Amino acid sequence: MFSKTALLSSLFAAAATAQQVGTLTTETHPAMPIQSCTASGSCTTLNTAVTLDANWRWLHTTSGSTNCYNGNAWNTTLCPDGKTCAANCALDGADYPGTYGVTASGGALTLKFVTNGQYSKNIGSRMYLMASDTKYQMFKLLNKEFTFDVDVSNLPCGLNGALYLIEMDEDGGLSKFSTNKAGAKYGTGYCDTQCPHDIKFINGEANVDGWNPSSSDANAGSGKYGACCHEMDLWEANSVSAAYTPHVCTKDGPIRCSGTECGDGDDRYKGVCDKDGCDFNSYRMGDTSFYGKGLTVDTSKKFTVVTQFITADGTDTGKLSEIRRIYVQGGKVIKNSVSKVSGVTATDSITDKFCTEQKAAFGDQNVFGQMGGMAQMGGPIGRGMVLALSVWDDHAVNMLWLDSTFPTDKTGPGVARGTCAVTSGVPSDIEVSAASSSVTYSNIKFGKIGSTYTGSGTTNPSSSSVQSSTRGSTPSSTRSSASASSSSPATGGTVAKWGQCGGIGYSGATSCVSGSTCHKVNDYYSQCY
Repeated sequence: MFSKTALLSSLFAAAATAQQVGTLTTETHPAMPIQSCTASGSCTTLNTAVTLDANWRWLHTTSGSTNCYNGNAWNTTLCPDGKTCAANCALDGADYPGTYGVTASGGALTLKFVTNGQYSKNIGSRMYLMASDTKYQMFKLLNKEFTFDVDVSNLPCGLNGALYLIEMDEDGGLSKFSTNKAGAKYGTGYCDTQCPHDIKFINGEANVDGWNPSSSDANAGSGKYGACCHEMDLWEANSVSAAYTPHVCTKDGPIRCSGTECGDGDDRYKGVCDKDGCDFNSYRMGDTSFYGKGLTVDTSKKFTVVTQFITADGTDTGKLSEIRRIYVQGGKVIKNSVSKVSGVTATDSITDKFCTEQKAAFGDQNVFGQMGGMAQMGGPIGRGMVLALSVWDDHAVNMLWLDSTFPTDKTGPGVARGTCAVTSGVPSDIEVSAASSSVTYSNIKFGKIGSTYTGSGTTNPSSSSVQSSTRGSTPSSTRSSASASSSSPATGGTVAKWGQCGGIGYSGATSCVSGSTCHKVNDYYSQCY
């Protein structure tokens, strides 16, 4: 919902993005293998790795070690303009554990929040999954699911362990721009729906034009241009709150924006991208006992997160119609919480209907729907997106939009997003008090619906026992979460084609409409086709 570019590095060596390649530190990508699955228990290991985002890396002259970017300011001699800067400055390799607090082992990636190196202090990090040494892994997930394990037990209020998809170029822009010699190997080409202005190089040129070293963020500057593209937030979370959120743009990315099209400030809803997105945060949607330490999804322990991208016709080329969320913990499958907000149909997934109703109930502008909604999101999901894995704090609004009350001066449905105090999340505080915080992502899998997870039973958060939330909202329906999760609801005792017709914990109709048959996908999900 808010910019991931608040992920900051205050390196003594001057963190910045570069286009040439330095030779002072060897770049060795930490291995992070993942699995591609065709059926439950039938998965193939891919020898993937991760690379550090270029915005964190040391930027120095190609002929030595003089910084091209220091503090929040460019070296105006080396960087009088964007193209000259790209020619003069080199992006160097990274000491992942020593400088950035990044460690990888056996398919698990741990990102430490604050790392005090011998010569530097680093805050947060953003990594990308690599298919090879020079190309990002591209995920095409229509009619598929994406699964990972996560440990957020060490992420308090104000921090965000975010795992998300963005429509970056597969090679980081290497083939598009002659001034970019570093490419994906060195983490170039970032973009998202916030159209961030603190990206140091965009479209192969340094973002020096209009650079403001004294921006509202005390640790980073901002330039004239922003970097925009479609974004699918699979996971934004700490130990208190979690959300998953599709964001779309009117143009396919990556895009270099300027002026109104960036959607800055009062132009937020006039830009090319939907900065708000359509989020599903269980606490915000009225279930205050679902996610957190000791709750249904117990954040004091590791758990599995499953995201399913359902198409209207059940094919890999169909129109995206629904994004489902499932959890697995302690060997048990946990269906997502069901919305309990007045005016929003009891549901546990994101659809166009959910987004329309939620925006109306919360008094928010439905830019997501205006920009094409689920169908528009399906474009990049089908074309292929890059996976980012990160940990960050929020210098704009202290992460209150995720885990507290936001806006702080308002009341009513949708304002409360978690139990954190409105005074929490101040970066200058948590960068000291929560310096040792970290997040671990592991066991990444993707593939056919129902192929990436197993469990011995199903926990269904019951909508029949819905209580009014702390925002005073009341349920509009008490239908079961099992039927709510079906992409095609049962009518007249039969289930429409591509709808759910069985599985452990399912209580809906089991007979399919004429022309389709109920097929078991796994123990927890059967579908009509």
